[in-house]
Amino acid sequence: MARPRDERIDLATLKAVRDLLTEVGYQRLTLDAVAARAGTTKPAIRRRWPDQKHLVVDALTEHVGSTPTPDTGCTHCDLVAGIDTLRRTMSGPLLTLTLPPLVADLRNDDVLRNRFFEGFFSPRRQTTARAIERGIERGDLREDVDVELLLDMLAATMTYRLLFGHQPLAPGLSEDIVDVVMRGVATSHYATQH
Repeated sequence: MARPRDERIDLATLKAVRDLLTEVGYQRLTLDAVAARAGTTKPAIRRRWPDQKHLVVDALTEHVGSTPTPDTGCTHCDLVAGIDTLRRTMSGPLLTLTLPPLVADLRNDDVLRNRFFEGFFSPRRQTTARAIERGIERGDLREDVDVELLLDMLAATMTYRLLFGHQPLAPGLSEDIVDVVMRGVATSHYATQH
């Protein structure tokens, strides 16, 4: 009979990965360092994760969480709050040092890419999609709006700035993004209220 899995090792390992990614970055992360920091062994880590990249994705997923885009009754407010959650998450060194090289690894690994999308990418995107759908139902957004395209547009500036680092993810950026995007998709009903 197998021993039950010790969740403390899982949590310690994920925290160790996040701490080390912040300190040394994605390319310099090693399982030896993770095991030492977590107070466990490489075999214990390998029993839990198929490889180091999957471990990194799970550590990022736990860090980002799935804080839902709020439902305040104000489409503009909901979208700003949702996008600002993304901005704050992407602003720290953990994602700045990890996401650009990890994205390159996702390209050639379908299993890793699916894990990233299911855990890290899709949960936040789904809550923002619901906020857009509520905006359509309230009459704030055009009925023919392409929700997937709008989601890409709302997140694109954050992702672009994170990947290339040419501009900061400054406070106020979320409001600016939503203002620009809403000009293209808002109804006249929304315009008269804002």
